[in-house]
Amino acid sequence: MSLKDRLQEDWKTAMKNKDSFRSNVISMARAAVLQAEKADGSKLDDEGVIAVLSKEVKQRRDSILEFEKGNRQDLVQQTEREIEILLEYLPQQLSKEELIEIVKSAVKEVNATSVKEIGKVMAAIMPKVKGRADGKLINEIVRQILQ
Repeated sequence: MSLKDRLQEDWKTAMKNKDSFRSNVISMARAAVLQAEKADGSKLDDEGVIAVLSKEVKQRRDSILEFEKGNRQDLVQQTEREIEILLEYLPQQLSKEELIEIVKSAVKEVNATSVKEIGKVMAAIMPKVKGRADGKLINEIVRQILQ
């Protein structure tokens, strides 16, 4: 079953179970996928759907930071629940330790020696971790290692 089909089936199940929060989150995810398909003019495969869902998770993580600044704990909790649901559709997220190992091997691979070469390192890493790690976290790890 493709990821789009799984989203559709899970949305139907949530609707039948009257789980409005879950059905709303899945519906927003499906809408984001449809929007991306319209923008590209083609149907997305599972990899494309993962990219869209990863972007949705990233946007929500950024929102959490803003909600915390605004002292809106209710919105922080709601957004965290949304992220949990979206993560069900993404590949298993890599741990920080796994990311550190990937970053170290990429640094050796491109022979990076300073923070100025962060772009090269990121270009080597991102295809390997697509959908399985947050780019901001990877960037922080790369900066720590290159310093």
